[in-house]
Amino acid sequence: MTAAAGKAAATRPSLAYDAVAVGDRLPELSIPLTRTLIVATAIASRDYQDVHHDPELAVERGSRDVFMNILTSNGLVERFVTRWAGPAAVVAAIRIRLGAPNYPGDTMVLTGEVTAKDDAERRVEVSVRGVNALGPHVTGTVVVRLPKGDNA
Repeated sequence: MTAAAGKAAATRPSLAYDAVAVGDRLPELSIPLTRTLIVATAIASRDYQDVHHDPELAVERGSRDVFMNILTSNGLVERFVTRWAGPAAVVAAIRIRLGAPNYPGDTMVLTGEVTAKDDAERRVEVSVRGVNALGPHVTGTVVVRLPKGDNA
């Protein structure tokens, strides 16, 4: 991220808790699944399991190719929700389950919907789903605490 992009993200207003309603849908996010993304994020998360970076060994172990690790999927889900909620949002919980593998050359499309609100804690629960050509890759929920008002 460039310095200008980082500054723009930091100054973007966050969603206010009162501006969010159950049933609100998050804007879709399409993520191209490149070999570089899959390998680099596995190594960055210190996941040296060969199925995440060595195509020949991945195939030998029964996979079609290298595939994304759960730490990367978790990070992409968090990015998806916090991009919508804004920089003042605090992630309280992420609960995900993996399904179809994310292979290089595909695209994962993340979608989400607000499914619950907790007025006492200003917490919002978002149901998240990431789908690729094989079907659902990741499903789960993210709980974020939102500020009372813009930039609060």
